[in-house]
Amino acid sequence: MENRILIVEDDLEIVDLLTIHMRDLNAIVDSVNDGRSGLEKALETDYDLILLDLSIPIINGVEVCKELRKTKDTPIIMVTAKSEEIDKVLGLEIGADDYITKPFSIRELKARAKAVMRRSEKAAANANNQSEMDFGDLKINVEMRRVTLNDRKVELSPKEFDLLVLLASHPGRSYSRSELLDVIWGYNFSGYEHTVNSHVNRLRAKIEPDMSQPIYILTTWGIGYRFNEEI
Repeated sequence: MENRILIVEDDLEIVDLLTIHMRDLNAIVDSVNDGRSGLEKALETDYDLILLDLSIPIINGVEVCKELRKTKDTPIIMVTAKSEEIDKVLGLEIGADDYITKPFSIRELKARAKAVMRRSEKAAANANNQSEMDFGDLKINVEMRRVTLNDRKVELSPKEFDLLVLLASHPGRSYSRSELLDVIWGYNFSGYEHTVNSHVNRLRAKIEPDMSQPIYILTTWGIGYRFNEEI
């Protein structure tokens, strides 16, 4: 089955280069040259991967990613000339799945693209294996990607949802921040551990009755986080 990939990039030479090599992955490739067109295409079509440049005209890549993450969890790889650490962290914070800087190795880009799409397929398969979890007031429908608390829908970002499902699927198991990075983001790099903390804090703010005394997502001191095994 062919994958479908969207390239959002204003440098036409890079578009041509990316198109050629993404087609090598047995993919149908669409491309647009500005953020507004990219957002419209991404919202109207179910892509398996989006290669999104950060510095694109009309709407920049950060805003495109933010808007897209409100409704869709399409895998996104940020492709940009910027290499500063803050830009990498920002890309992950707003929901990008991976980040690669120009100039990049074609072999590395193809490997990352395949890895991100594999993780997405694996997550979908796991969702079908355990479609619903019930923790009293908190209920998680994995197949529909829906969370309710006291019968009210809780709006979670894709990464917040993935974190909750992973932890709730293994109550009592403690995950280190680096493990969570590796499983949820595909990063095994300690420099991004703040990303995990901020996502956990946002998740707690949405599902915990009292963030100062959480009952669902617990901290395992010196290790990381776990889901309360006593619920």
